[in-house]
Amino acid sequence: MNSFLFLKNNYFIFMKRDKTMKKITLFIIIVLFGFSFKIYSQLLKANENTTTSVAVKPEVSNSPILINSQIIKAFFKKYVNLQEYQSKVSVLYENRKFNSIWFDSDCKLLSQASQLYSKTNSLDEEAVDACMDYQDLIDGIFNANVNKLQLSYNESEILLSCLYVYYVQNVYDDFDRIQLQKMGWFLQGKDLDYNDFLEALLENPKVLDVAEKYQFSQYYKLRSALKKYREIEKNGAWNTITFDSTLQHYKPYDSCSTISQIRHRLYIMGDLEKDSKSGLYDHELMNAVLRYKKRYGYYANYFITPEQIKQLNLPVEDYIKKIKLNMERCRWVDPELDKAEEYIMVNIPAFKLNYVKKGQRVLESNVVVGQDLMQTVIFSGCVKTIVFSPYWYAPQSIIDSEIKSGMSRDKNYLESRDMEWNGGNVRQRPGPKNSMGLVKFLFPNSNDIYLHDTPSKALFDLDYRAYSHGCINLQKSRELAHTILKDNPDWPADCIDWAMNRKEESYCELQNEIPIHLAYFTAWVDEYDVLHFYDDLYGRDTQLAQLKFPKEDLLVKN
Repeated sequence: MNSFLFLKNNYFIFMKRDKTMKKITLFIIIVLFGFSFKIYSQLLKANENTTTSVAVKPEVSNSPILINSQIIKAFFKKYVNLQEYQSKVSVLYENRKFNSIWFDSDCKLLSQASQLYSKTNSLDEEAVDACMDYQDLIDGIFNANVNKLQLSYNESEILLSCLYVYYVQNVYDDFDRIQLQKMGWFLQGKDLDYNDFLEALLENPKVLDVAEKYQFSQYYKLRSALKKYREIEKNGAWNTITFDSTLQHYKPYDSCSTISQIRHRLYIMGDLEKDSKSGLYDHELMNAVLRYKKRYGYYANYFITPEQIKQLNLPVEDYIKKIKLNMERCRWVDPELDKAEEYIMVNIPAFKLNYVKKGQRVLESNVVVGQDLMQTVIFSGCVKTIVFSPYWYAPQSIIDSEIKSGMSRDKNYLESRDMEWNGGNVRQRPGPKNSMGLVKFLFPNSNDIYLHDTPSKALFDLDYRAYSHGCINLQKSRELAHTILKDNPDWPADCIDWAMNRKEESYCELQNEIPIHLAYFTAWVDEYDVLHFYDDLYGRDTQLAQLKFPKEDLLVKN
Protein backbone atom coordinates (compact mmCIF):
# COMPACT_ATOMS: atom_id res chain seq x y z
CA MET A 1 0.00 0.00 0.00
CA ASN A 2 2.79 2.33 0.89
CA SER A 3 4.55 1.41 -2.31
CA PHE A 4 1.44 2.22 -4.30
CA LEU A 5 1.07 5.65 -2.67
CA PHE A 6 4.71 6.35 -3.36
CA LEU A 7 4.32 5.58 -7.08
CA LYS A 8 1.11 7.57 -7.30
CA ASN A 9 2.66 10.65 -5.74
CA ASN A 10 5.74 10.43 -7.97
CA TYR A 11 3.51 10.09 -11.02
CA PHE A 12 1.63 13.30 -10.24
CA ILE A 13 4.90 15.12 -9.51
CA PHE A 14 6.32 13.89 -12.82
CA MET A 15 3.22 14.95 -14.74
CA LYS A 16 3.31 18.34 -13.11
CA ARG A 17 6.95 18.78 -13.98
CA ASP A 18 6.26 17.61 -17.52
CA LYS A 19 3.58 20.28 -18.00
CA THR A 20 5.95 22.90 -16.63
CA MET A 21 8.70 21.78 -19.04
CA LYS A 22 6.29 21.92 -21.95
CA LYS A 23 5.38 25.48 -21.04
CA ILE A 24 9.01 26.48 -20.74
CA THR A 25 9.84 24.82 -24.03
CA LEU A 26 6.91 26.52 -25.74
CA PHE A 27 8.01 29.89 -24.32
CA ILE A 28 11.56 29.41 -25.59
CA ILE A 29 10.26 28.46 -29.04
CA ILE A 30 8.06 31.57 -29.18
CA VAL A 31 10.94 33.85 -28.11
CA LEU A 32 13.33 32.35 -30.62
CA PHE A 33 10.74 32.60 -33.37
CA GLY A 34 10.06 36.26 -32.57
CA PHE A 35 13.78 37.08 -32.57
CA SER A 36 14.28 35.29 -35.86
CA PHE A 37 11.31 37.10 -37.39
CA LYS A 38 12.75 40.47 -36.31
CA ILE A 39 16.12 39.69 -37.91
CA TYR A 40 14.40 38.50 -41.06
CA SER A 41 12.30 41.69 -41.23
CA GLN A 42 15.40 43.86 -40.90
CA LEU A 43 17.18 41.96 -43.63
CA LEU A 44 14.13 42.19 -45.86
CA LYS A 45 13.92 45.93 -45.28
CA ALA A 46 17.60 46.34 -46.12
CA ASN A 47 17.13 44.37 -49.32
CA GLU A 48 14.25 46.62 -50.33
CA ASN A 49 16.66 49.57 -50.20
CA THR A 50 19.16 48.04 -52.62
CA THR A 51 19.17 48.00 -56.41
CA THR A 52 20.23 44.34 -56.57
CA SER A 53 19.22 41.08 -54.91
CA VAL A 54 22.71 39.62 -55.42
CA ALA A 55 24.57 38.90 -52.19
CA VAL A 56 27.45 41.37 -51.81
CA LYS A 57 30.44 41.61 -49.56
CA PRO A 58 29.97 44.54 -47.17
CA GLU A 59 32.51 47.39 -47.40
CA VAL A 60 33.57 49.86 -44.74
CA SER A 61 30.71 52.30 -44.13
CA ASN A 62 29.11 54.16 -41.24
CA SER A 63 26.18 55.26 -43.38
CA PRO A 64 22.58 54.23 -42.62
CA ILE A 65 22.21 53.93 -46.42
CA LEU A 66 23.87 50.88 -47.91
CA ILE A 67 26.36 51.80 -50.65
CA ASN A 68 29.13 49.66 -52.07
CA SER A 69 30.88 49.08 -55.37
CA GLN A 70 28.48 46.34 -56.52
CA ILE A 71 25.44 48.46 -55.74
CA ILE A 72 27.00 51.35 -57.70
CA LYS A 73 27.72 49.03 -60.61
CA ALA A 74 24.13 47.73 -60.55
CA PHE A 75 22.80 51.30 -60.48
CA PHE A 76 24.61 52.29 -63.67
CA LYS A 77 23.56 49.06 -65.33
CA LYS A 78 19.97 50.05 -64.65
CA TYR A 79 20.33 53.77 -65.50
CA VAL A 80 22.40 53.42 -68.66
CA ASN A 81 22.15 57.09 -69.70
CA LEU A 82 24.25 58.04 -66.67
CA GLN A 83 27.16 55.70 -67.34
CA GLU A 84 29.48 58.55 -68.37
CA TYR A 85 29.48 59.64 -64.71
CA GLN A 86 30.20 56.18 -63.26
CA SER A 87 33.97 56.48 -62.82
CA LYS A 88 33.81 59.85 -61.08
CA VAL A 89 30.89 58.78 -58.86
CA SER A 90 32.71 55.61 -57.85
CA VAL A 91 35.79 57.60 -56.83
CA LEU A 92 33.65 59.95 -54.73
CA TYR A 93 32.31 57.04 -52.66
CA GLU A 94 35.65 55.28 -52.43
CA ASN A 95 37.19 58.45 -51.01
CA ARG A 96 34.36 58.67 -48.47
CA LYS A 97 34.50 54.96 -47.48
CA PHE A 98 31.10 54.43 -49.10
CA ASN A 99 29.28 56.72 -46.67
CA SER A 100 26.25 58.67 -47.78
CA ILE A 101 26.99 62.10 -49.25
CA TRP A 102 23.54 63.68 -49.53
CA PHE A 103 21.59 62.26 -46.55
CA ASP A 104 22.14 62.67 -42.80
CA SER A 105 22.05 59.89 -40.18
CA ASP A 106 18.23 60.12 -40.10
CA CYS A 107 18.08 59.69 -43.89
CA LYS A 108 17.01 63.29 -44.40
CA LEU A 109 18.33 65.32 -47.32
CA LEU A 110 21.16 67.74 -46.53
CA SER A 111 20.79 71.41 -47.45
CA GLN A 112 23.70 70.96 -49.88
CA ALA A 113 21.56 68.54 -51.90
CA SER A 114 18.77 71.12 -52.17
CA GLN A 115 21.30 73.79 -53.12
CA LEU A 116 22.72 71.55 -55.84
CA TYR A 117 19.22 70.81 -57.15
CA SER A 118 18.34 74.50 -57.22
CA LYS A 119 21.54 75.47 -59.05
CA THR A 120 21.09 72.69 -61.58
CA ASN A 121 17.61 73.98 -62.36
CA SER A 122 19.17 77.40 -63.04
CA LEU A 123 21.91 76.33 -65.43
CA ASP A 124 20.82 78.98 -67.91
CA GLU A 125 22.29 81.56 -65.51
CA GLU A 126 25.62 79.77 -65.93
CA ALA A 127 25.42 80.00 -69.74
CA VAL A 128 24.96 76.22 -69.96
CA ASP A 129 22.61 74.79 -72.57
CA ALA A 130 22.16 71.22 -71.29
CA CYS A 131 19.60 68.93 -69.65
CA MET A 132 20.19 66.14 -67.12
CA ASP A 133 18.80 62.70 -67.94
CA TYR A 134 16.16 61.22 -65.61
CA GLN A 135 15.12 64.71 -64.51
CA ASP A 136 11.71 63.39 -63.45
CA LEU A 137 13.34 61.00 -60.98
CA ILE A 138 15.49 63.81 -59.59
CA ASP A 139 12.42 66.00 -59.18
CA GLY A 140 10.77 63.16 -57.32
CA ILE A 141 13.55 63.10 -54.72
CA PHE A 142 12.70 66.66 -53.72
CA ASN A 143 8.98 66.53 -54.33
CA ALA A 144 7.21 63.21 -53.82
CA ASN A 145 4.13 64.55 -55.62
CA VAL A 146 6.04 65.01 -58.87
CA ASN A 147 6.59 61.33 -59.49
CA LYS A 148 4.72 58.36 -58.02
CA LEU A 149 7.75 56.13 -58.56
CA GLN A 150 9.55 56.05 -55.22
CA LEU A 151 13.29 55.48 -55.46
CA SER A 152 15.15 53.53 -52.80
CA TYR A 153 17.50 55.51 -50.59
CA ASN A 154 20.62 54.27 -52.29
CA GLU A 155 19.19 54.95 -55.76
CA SER A 156 18.40 58.52 -54.67
CA GLU A 157 21.86 58.83 -53.16
CA ILE A 158 23.72 57.71 -56.27
CA LEU A 159 21.43 59.71 -58.55
CA LEU A 160 22.27 62.89 -56.61
CA SER A 161 25.96 62.11 -56.97
CA CYS A 162 25.43 61.86 -60.73
CA LEU A 163 23.69 65.23 -60.58
CA TYR A 164 26.70 66.65 -58.74
CA VAL A 165 29.17 65.36 -61.35
CA TYR A 166 26.91 66.61 -64.15
CA TYR A 167 26.72 70.10 -62.63
CA VAL A 168 30.42 70.45 -61.88
CA GLN A 169 31.34 69.04 -65.27
CA ASN A 170 29.17 71.59 -67.09
CA VAL A 171 29.86 74.65 -64.94
CA TYR A 172 33.39 74.27 -63.59
CA ASP A 173 35.34 71.75 -65.62
CA ASP A 174 37.16 72.64 -68.83
CA PHE A 175 36.66 71.17 -72.26
CA ASP A 176 38.43 68.10 -73.59
CA ARG A 177 42.10 69.17 -73.88
CA ILE A 178 42.59 67.50 -77.26
CA GLN A 179 39.51 69.26 -78.63
CA LEU A 180 40.75 72.60 -77.25
CA GLN A 181 44.11 72.18 -78.95
CA LYS A 182 42.36 71.40 -82.22
CA MET A 183 40.60 74.75 -81.74
CA GLY A 184 44.00 76.44 -81.29
CA TRP A 185 43.62 77.04 -77.55
CA PHE A 186 46.83 76.39 -75.60
CA LEU A 187 46.22 78.73 -72.68
CA GLN A 188 47.03 77.42 -69.20
CA GLY A 189 44.22 75.00 -68.26
CA LYS A 190 42.82 73.71 -64.98
CA ASP A 191 42.93 70.35 -63.21
CA LEU A 192 39.68 70.15 -61.31
CA ASP A 193 39.51 67.72 -58.37
CA TYR A 194 35.87 66.60 -58.05
CA ASN A 195 36.42 65.22 -54.55
CA ASP A 196 38.11 68.40 -53.35
CA PHE A 197 35.25 70.48 -54.73
CA LEU A 198 32.73 68.18 -53.04
CA GLU A 199 34.42 68.66 -49.68
CA ALA A 200 34.24 72.44 -50.19
CA LEU A 201 30.54 72.17 -51.05
CA LEU A 202 29.71 70.04 -48.02
CA GLU A 203 31.54 72.51 -45.82
CA ASN A 204 29.86 75.54 -47.37
CA PRO A 205 26.84 75.26 -49.74
CA LYS A 206 27.43 78.86 -50.91
CA VAL A 207 30.50 77.70 -52.80
CA LEU A 208 28.14 77.08 -55.73
CA ASP A 209 27.45 80.83 -55.89
CA VAL A 210 31.07 82.00 -56.15
CA ALA A 211 34.03 79.63 -56.08
CA GLU A 212 37.05 81.55 -57.35
CA LYS A 213 39.35 78.78 -56.14
CA TYR A 214 37.82 76.59 -58.84
CA GLN A 215 36.69 79.14 -61.43
CA PHE A 216 38.55 81.92 -63.24
CA SER A 217 37.44 85.17 -61.60
CA GLN A 218 36.43 86.74 -64.93
CA TYR A 219 33.65 84.13 -65.16
CA TYR A 220 31.66 85.71 -62.34
CA LYS A 221 31.98 89.19 -63.79
CA LEU A 222 30.62 87.96 -67.11
CA ARG A 223 27.84 86.12 -65.30
CA SER A 224 26.69 89.44 -63.80
CA ALA A 225 26.86 91.03 -67.25
CA LEU A 226 24.76 88.19 -68.67
CA LYS A 227 22.08 88.86 -66.08
CA LYS A 228 22.05 92.56 -66.99
CA TYR A 229 21.71 91.96 -70.73
CA ARG A 230 18.94 89.44 -70.22
CA GLU A 231 17.06 92.09 -68.28
CA ILE A 232 17.58 94.45 -71.24
CA GLU A 233 16.21 91.77 -73.56
CA LYS A 234 13.25 91.18 -71.24
CA ASN A 235 12.38 94.89 -71.04
CA GLY A 236 12.20 95.16 -74.84
CA ALA A 237 13.84 98.60 -75.04
CA TRP A 238 16.46 97.61 -77.64
CA ASN A 239 14.95 99.61 -80.50
CA THR A 240 16.57 99.98 -83.92
CA ILE A 241 18.52 103.21 -84.47
CA THR A 242 17.57 104.83 -87.78
CA PHE A 243 20.31 106.81 -89.51
CA ASP A 244 21.34 108.45 -92.76
CA SER A 245 23.87 106.08 -94.36
CA THR A 246 25.03 108.81 -96.77
CA LEU A 247 26.52 110.87 -93.92
CA GLN A 248 30.22 110.38 -93.22
CA HIS A 249 29.60 110.66 -89.48
CA TYR A 250 27.61 112.41 -86.73
CA LYS A 251 29.60 114.98 -84.76
CA PRO A 252 29.21 117.16 -81.64
CA TYR A 253 26.39 119.69 -81.70
CA ASP A 254 24.53 117.91 -84.49
CA SER A 255 20.83 117.69 -83.74
CA CYS A 256 18.44 115.02 -85.06
CA SER A 257 16.29 112.08 -84.02
CA THR A 258 19.19 109.68 -84.60
CA ILE A 259 21.14 111.43 -81.83
CA SER A 260 18.30 110.87 -79.34
CA GLN A 261 18.13 107.19 -80.35
CA ILE A 262 21.90 106.81 -79.86
CA ARG A 263 21.56 108.51 -76.49
CA HIS A 264 18.88 106.04 -75.44
CA ARG A 265 20.98 103.05 -76.54
CA LEU A 266 24.04 104.26 -74.60
CA TYR A 267 21.83 104.81 -71.55
CA ILE A 268 20.54 101.23 -71.73
CA MET A 269 24.08 99.89 -72.08
CA GLY A 270 25.30 101.88 -69.09
CA ASP A 271 27.41 104.53 -70.82
CA LEU A 272 24.99 107.25 -69.68
CA GLU A 273 23.60 107.65 -66.17
CA LYS A 274 20.32 109.13 -67.41
CA ASP A 275 18.43 109.62 -70.67
CA SER A 276 17.50 113.26 -71.26
CA LYS A 277 15.94 112.20 -74.60
CA SER A 278 17.58 115.24 -76.18
CA GLY A 279 18.39 115.14 -79.90
CA LEU A 280 21.36 117.46 -79.42
CA TYR A 281 24.86 115.96 -79.43
CA ASP A 282 25.92 117.72 -76.20
CA HIS A 283 28.83 117.33 -73.75
CA GLU A 284 27.01 114.68 -71.77
CA LEU A 285 26.67 112.51 -74.87
CA MET A 286 30.28 113.22 -75.89
CA ASN A 287 31.54 111.62 -72.68
CA ALA A 288 29.23 108.67 -73.19
CA VAL A 289 30.49 108.18 -76.77
CA LEU A 290 34.10 108.14 -75.56
CA ARG A 291 33.18 105.58 -72.92
CA TYR A 292 31.38 103.44 -75.47
CA LYS A 293 34.28 103.60 -77.95
CA LYS A 294 36.77 102.57 -75.31
CA ARG A 295 34.58 99.57 -74.41
CA TYR A 296 34.49 98.47 -78.05
CA GLY A 297 38.15 99.09 -78.85
CA TYR A 298 37.51 101.98 -81.21
CA TYR A 299 39.83 104.95 -81.63
CA ALA A 300 38.76 107.57 -79.07
CA ASN A 301 37.09 110.48 -80.84
CA TYR A 302 33.63 112.07 -80.89
CA PHE A 303 32.62 111.01 -84.41
CA ILE A 304 29.87 108.37 -84.72
CA THR A 305 30.12 106.59 -88.06
CA PRO A 306 27.41 104.58 -89.87
CA GLU A 307 29.55 101.45 -89.31
CA GLN A 308 29.46 102.06 -85.56
CA ILE A 309 25.70 102.57 -85.63
CA LYS A 310 25.36 99.25 -87.49
CA GLN A 311 27.33 97.67 -84.68
CA LEU A 312 25.02 99.30 -82.09
CA ASN A 313 22.04 97.91 -84.01
CA LEU A 314 23.09 94.28 -83.62
CA PRO A 315 20.31 92.37 -81.79
CA VAL A 316 20.70 92.18 -78.04
CA GLU A 317 20.63 88.39 -78.45
CA ASP A 318 24.00 88.61 -80.21
CA TYR A 319 25.54 90.31 -77.20
CA ILE A 320 24.05 87.69 -74.90
CA LYS A 321 25.54 84.90 -77.01
CA LYS A 322 28.92 86.62 -76.98
CA ILE A 323 28.88 86.83 -73.18
CA LYS A 324 27.91 83.15 -72.93
CA LEU A 325 30.70 82.07 -75.27
CA ASN A 326 33.29 83.93 -73.24
CA MET A 327 31.95 82.44 -70.01
CA GLU A 328 32.63 79.09 -71.64
CA ARG A 329 36.21 80.16 -72.39
CA CYS A 330 36.64 81.10 -68.74
CA ARG A 331 35.94 77.47 -67.83
CA TRP A 332 39.05 76.49 -69.79
CA VAL A 333 41.35 78.73 -67.77
CA ASP A 334 43.32 77.90 -64.62
CA PRO A 335 41.75 79.94 -61.76
CA GLU A 336 45.27 80.76 -60.58
CA LEU A 337 46.12 82.54 -63.84
CA ASP A 338 45.31 86.03 -62.61
CA LYS A 339 46.41 85.43 -59.01
CA ALA A 340 50.14 85.48 -59.76
CA GLU A 341 52.32 88.15 -58.13
CA GLU A 342 52.79 89.61 -61.61
CA TYR A 343 51.78 88.63 -65.11
CA ILE A 344 51.29 89.98 -68.63
CA MET A 345 48.10 89.32 -70.57
CA VAL A 346 47.50 90.09 -74.23
CA ASN A 347 43.86 89.93 -75.32
CA ILE A 348 44.16 89.38 -79.06
CA PRO A 349 40.69 90.64 -80.19
CA ALA A 350 41.09 93.74 -77.97
CA PHE A 351 44.52 94.57 -79.44
CA LYS A 352 45.59 95.26 -75.84
CA LEU A 353 48.38 94.26 -73.46
CA ASN A 354 48.04 94.61 -69.69
CA TYR A 355 50.88 94.20 -67.22
CA VAL A 356 49.62 93.45 -63.71
CA LYS A 357 51.61 93.49 -60.46
CA LYS A 358 50.15 92.64 -57.04
CA GLY A 359 46.64 92.75 -58.45
CA GLN A 360 47.03 96.24 -59.94
CA ARG A 361 47.39 97.10 -63.62
CA VAL A 362 50.69 98.99 -63.94
CA LEU A 363 50.76 99.28 -67.74
CA GLU A 364 48.30 99.13 -70.63
CA SER A 365 49.43 99.25 -74.23
CA ASN A 366 47.94 98.97 -77.71
CA VAL A 367 49.31 96.09 -79.75
CA VAL A 368 49.33 94.86 -83.34
CA VAL A 369 48.64 91.12 -83.69
CA GLY A 370 48.81 88.51 -86.44
CA GLN A 371 46.78 88.93 -89.59
CA ASP A 372 44.12 86.36 -90.39
CA LEU A 373 46.43 84.12 -92.43
CA MET A 374 49.14 84.30 -89.73
CA GLN A 375 47.07 84.27 -86.57
CA THR A 376 48.68 84.92 -83.20
CA VAL A 377 48.59 81.68 -81.22
CA ILE A 378 46.71 81.39 -77.90
CA PHE A 379 49.02 80.03 -75.19
CA SER A 380 50.78 80.65 -71.86
CA GLY A 381 54.51 81.12 -71.35
CA CYS A 382 57.06 83.06 -69.31
CA VAL A 383 59.05 86.17 -70.29
CA LYS A 384 62.65 85.30 -69.52
CA THR A 385 64.79 87.70 -71.53
CA ILE A 386 64.76 91.29 -72.76
CA VAL A 387 66.84 91.98 -75.88
CA PHE A 388 67.95 95.57 -76.49
CA SER A 389 68.83 96.77 -80.01
CA PRO A 390 67.89 93.36 -81.43
CA TYR A 391 68.70 91.84 -84.77
CA TRP A 392 65.75 90.65 -86.79
CA TYR A 393 66.25 87.25 -88.37
CA ALA A 394 63.91 86.93 -91.31
CA PRO A 395 61.91 83.65 -91.35
CA GLN A 396 62.43 81.49 -94.40
CA SER A 397 58.81 82.06 -95.41
CA ILE A 398 59.39 85.82 -95.64
CA ILE A 399 62.70 85.32 -97.45
CA ASP A 400 60.92 83.22 -100.06
CA SER A 401 57.76 85.32 -100.38
CA GLU A 402 59.12 88.87 -100.03
CA ILE A 403 62.89 89.32 -99.82
CA LYS A 404 63.95 87.28 -102.85
CA SER A 405 61.43 88.99 -105.10
CA GLY A 406 62.53 92.39 -103.74
CA MET A 407 66.18 91.58 -104.45
CA SER A 408 65.31 90.61 -108.01
CA ARG A 409 63.76 94.04 -108.57
CA ASP A 410 66.31 96.11 -106.66
CA LYS A 411 69.99 95.16 -106.25
CA ASN A 412 70.20 97.50 -103.22
CA TYR A 413 67.14 95.95 -101.58
CA LEU A 414 69.03 94.50 -98.58
CA GLU A 415 71.32 97.48 -97.94
CA SER A 416 68.48 100.02 -98.15
CA ARG A 417 66.76 98.13 -95.36
CA ASP A 418 69.83 97.61 -93.16
CA MET A 419 69.77 93.89 -94.01
CA GLU A 420 72.66 91.49 -94.53
CA TRP A 421 73.38 87.85 -95.27
CA ASN A 422 74.34 85.84 -92.21
CA GLY A 423 75.32 82.20 -92.67
CA GLY A 424 72.88 81.64 -95.50
CA ASN A 425 70.10 83.57 -93.73
CA VAL A 426 69.00 87.18 -93.86
CA ARG A 427 69.07 89.40 -90.80
CA GLN A 428 68.34 93.07 -90.24
CA ARG A 429 70.86 95.09 -88.27
CA PRO A 430 69.86 96.88 -85.03
CA GLY A 431 68.56 100.41 -85.40
CA PRO A 432 65.43 102.49 -85.98
CA LYS A 433 64.58 100.67 -89.24
CA ASN A 434 64.69 97.23 -87.61
CA SER A 435 61.38 95.35 -87.77
CA MET A 436 61.83 94.45 -84.07
CA GLY A 437 62.21 98.14 -83.20
CA LEU A 438 64.52 98.94 -80.29
CA VAL A 439 63.61 96.11 -77.89
CA LYS A 440 62.00 92.68 -77.83
CA PHE A 441 60.77 90.38 -75.04
CA LEU A 442 61.40 86.67 -75.33
CA PHE A 443 59.21 83.90 -73.92
CA PRO A 444 60.39 80.60 -75.46
CA ASN A 445 57.70 78.83 -77.47
CA SER A 446 57.46 76.51 -80.45
CA ASN A 447 55.69 79.17 -82.56
CA ASP A 448 58.55 81.72 -82.48
CA ILE A 449 56.20 84.40 -81.14
CA TYR A 450 57.43 87.28 -78.99
CA LEU A 451 56.65 90.85 -78.01
CA HIS A 452 58.62 93.56 -79.73
CA ASP A 453 58.81 97.22 -80.60
CA THR A 454 58.13 98.36 -84.18
CA PRO A 455 59.06 101.33 -86.39
CA SER A 456 55.50 101.32 -87.81
CA LYS A 457 53.99 103.51 -85.09
CA ALA A 458 51.03 104.71 -87.19
CA LEU A 459 49.39 101.28 -86.96
CA PHE A 460 48.61 101.84 -83.28
CA ASP A 461 46.16 104.63 -84.13
CA LEU A 462 43.93 102.32 -86.18
CA ASP A 463 40.82 100.56 -84.87
CA TYR A 464 41.77 97.35 -86.67
CA ARG A 465 45.31 96.22 -85.85
CA ALA A 466 45.86 92.70 -87.21
CA TYR A 467 48.80 93.21 -89.57
CA SER A 468 51.77 91.29 -88.13
CA HIS A 469 53.19 87.91 -89.18
CA GLY A 470 52.03 86.44 -85.84
CA CYS A 471 54.23 88.26 -83.32
CA ILE A 472 52.89 91.03 -81.11
CA ASN A 473 54.00 94.59 -81.91
CA LEU A 474 53.93 96.72 -78.80
CA GLN A 475 53.22 100.46 -78.73
CA LYS A 476 54.67 101.03 -75.24
CA SER A 477 57.69 98.77 -75.56
CA ARG A 478 60.05 101.24 -73.87
CA GLU A 479 57.61 101.71 -70.97
CA LEU A 480 57.26 97.93 -70.55
CA ALA A 481 61.06 97.50 -70.33
CA HIS A 482 61.28 100.28 -67.74
CA THR A 483 58.37 98.85 -65.70
CA ILE A 484 59.76 95.31 -65.67
CA LEU A 485 63.25 96.48 -64.63
CA LYS A 486 62.08 99.20 -62.26
CA ASP A 487 63.47 97.52 -59.14
CA ASN A 488 66.56 96.03 -60.80
CA PRO A 489 69.66 97.99 -59.60
CA ASP A 490 71.70 96.69 -62.55
CA TRP A 491 69.39 98.37 -65.02
CA PRO A 492 68.65 102.00 -64.11
CA ALA A 493 66.45 104.00 -66.49
CA ASP A 494 69.26 105.76 -68.35
CA CYS A 495 71.03 102.42 -68.88
CA ILE A 496 67.87 100.93 -70.44
CA ASP A 497 67.52 103.85 -72.87
CA TRP A 498 71.22 103.68 -73.76
CA ALA A 499 70.99 99.94 -74.50
CA MET A 500 67.92 100.46 -76.68
CA ASN A 501 69.64 103.04 -78.88
CA ARG A 502 73.28 101.87 -79.07
CA LYS A 503 72.70 99.77 -82.26
CA GLU A 504 74.48 96.81 -80.70
CA GLU A 505 72.51 93.82 -79.49
CA SER A 506 72.57 93.13 -75.72
CA TYR A 507 70.64 90.80 -73.43
CA CYS A 508 69.05 91.13 -69.99
CA GLU A 509 68.14 87.84 -68.34
CA LEU A 510 65.30 88.42 -65.88
CA GLN A 511 65.90 87.37 -62.28
CA ASN A 512 62.23 86.40 -61.98
CA GLU A 513 60.36 85.05 -64.98
CA ILE A 514 57.06 86.79 -65.72
CA PRO A 515 54.03 84.66 -66.75
CA ILE A 516 52.52 85.81 -70.03
CA HIS A 517 49.18 84.73 -71.48
CA LEU A 518 48.08 85.33 -75.05
CA ALA A 519 44.30 85.05 -74.73
CA TYR A 520 41.20 85.37 -76.90
CA PHE A 521 38.18 87.00 -75.24
CA THR A 522 35.60 88.95 -77.24
CA ALA A 523 33.76 90.00 -74.07
CA TRP A 524 35.65 91.11 -70.97
CA VAL A 525 34.81 92.93 -67.73
CA ASP A 526 37.65 95.12 -66.47
CA GLU A 527 38.70 95.93 -62.90
CA TYR A 528 36.15 98.77 -62.80
CA ASP A 529 33.31 96.36 -63.69
CA VAL A 530 32.99 97.88 -67.17
CA LEU A 531 31.96 95.41 -69.87
CA HIS A 532 33.96 95.50 -73.13
CA PHE A 533 33.01 93.88 -76.45
CA TYR A 534 35.44 93.19 -79.29
CA ASP A 535 35.16 91.95 -82.86
CA ASP A 536 35.59 88.23 -83.42
CA LEU A 537 38.94 88.76 -85.14
CA TYR A 538 39.65 85.18 -86.19
CA GLY A 539 36.07 83.84 -86.34
CA ARG A 540 36.51 81.81 -83.16
CA ASP A 541 33.15 82.87 -81.70
CA THR A 542 31.39 81.38 -84.71
CA GLN A 543 33.41 78.18 -84.38
CA LEU A 544 32.60 77.85 -80.68
CA ALA A 545 28.93 78.75 -81.18
CA GLN A 546 28.55 75.87 -83.64
CA LEU A 547 29.93 73.56 -80.99
CA LYS A 548 28.08 74.86 -77.93
CA PHE A 549 24.79 76.14 -79.40
CA PRO A 550 24.21 74.10 -82.58
CA LYS A 551 20.47 74.77 -82.56
CA GLU A 552 20.84 78.55 -82.37
CA ASP A 553 21.58 81.00 -85.17
CA LEU A 554 25.28 81.70 -85.66
CA LEU A 555 26.73 84.88 -84.25
CA VAL A 556 26.94 87.85 -86.53
CA LYS A 557 30.51 89.12 -86.73
CA ASN A 558 30.63 92.67 -85.32
